[in-house]
Amino acid sequence: MPVLSNPVVRILLFILLCLGYGLGSTQATESFQQQRQQLIEQISKDVRMSQEMLPTSKLNERVLEVIAKVPRHEFVPAKHRHQAYKNRPLPIGYGQTISQPAIVAIMTDLLQLEPGDKALEIGTGSGYQAAVMAELVDEVYTIEIVPELAARAAADLQRTGYQNVTTREGDGYYGWPEQAPFDAIMVTAAAGHIPSPLIEQLKPGGRMVIPVGSRFMVQHLVLVTKDDRGEIFTEQLLPVRFVPLTGQH
Repeated sequence: MPVLSNPVVRILLFILLCLGYGLGSTQATESFQQQRQQLIEQISKDVRMSQEMLPTSKLNERVLEVIAKVPRHEFVPAKHRHQAYKNRPLPIGYGQTISQPAIVAIMTDLLQLEPGDKALEIGTGSGYQAAVMAELVDEVYTIEIVPELAARAAADLQRTGYQNVTTREGDGYYGWPEQAPFDAIMVTAAAGHIPSPLIEQLKPGGRMVIPVGSRFMVQHLVLVTKDDRGEIFTEQLLPVRFVPLTGQH
């Protein structure tokens, strides 16, 4: 095609392609922002409907702002990206899922995270929950037992700029004793009981959220608090469904 041999024409075509790409990228960003805002409205509605099983009928505004900010589409497989802001869990491979956004928001809210806190997550999965917590605290430590997921989440967290998240492959049942104690512990897989190592690693005045129950029975979110004297209190909250906590325990 003789016309493409003209250097001026080639440069103009290149500029037009770049402009088109930039426009498409901007439109995609705006679309994701709109979808996140719609998601916030759905989460708020879900919380109001579940208020009898929760300590509150309204989530902390800081938590909602973070959910509206963190790019969930960056933490889901490409084939599911168009569903990233649906209020539903999505498969991420290896029999695991990225949790429903409403559950992520509720569990995060229950921990009452503050700037300066150090948080531990058991079950990194996609890395999305760690990213949400990283927006609210100084340090997040997160453990994933599936090697492939641990590696992918670490890469995605680095790529999206979450420098205050430290990842590790391992059995989360035993926590991360060398970094303990923690102000908050988030467990994103269901356990048959509350692991004693995690209770030990929770700082006095700290809070832990964990789904308790087996794969084939009703699971419930349980809020664990440790008072300043080290005494433990538990509160059973709403029914949930999580993949089981696995490992050699």
